[in-house]
Amino acid sequence: MQIQLNTSNGIENKDTLDRWADTEIRQLFSRFAADVTRIEIHLSDENHAAGGAGDKRCVMEARLVHLQPMAVTHDADNIDDAFRGAAEKLKRALDSAIGRMNSHRDRQSIRKDDGAVVE
Repeated sequence: MQIQLNTSNGIENKDTLDRWADTEIRQLFSRFAADVTRIEIHLSDENHAAGGAGDKRCVMEARLVHLQPMAVTHDADNIDDAFRGAAEKLKRALDSAIGRMNSHRDRQSIRKDDGAVVE
């Protein structure tokens, strides 16, 4: 699983943030390693020139093996909260999408039922 971090100009300490985000994502999404090829993280400070509440944004996009990519967004007062909020949203979305895909694979189709009576 590849992890790519993109930041806006208002975000400082990109190298440290990159290492931290990589570690966090690998821990949080390790169970999805077979289904997710890449996670892209976009961190931005929407009002970096002026302060304000809720102006840090994290967008996470997961590229999946057998499904369309999915993205989530979370706004918060600081980068850490924005990152963690988006990570939780993405984890729930992946649980749901991959769970539906796996439960669909386990069912038998009536179209292929050899025991069906044909009249």
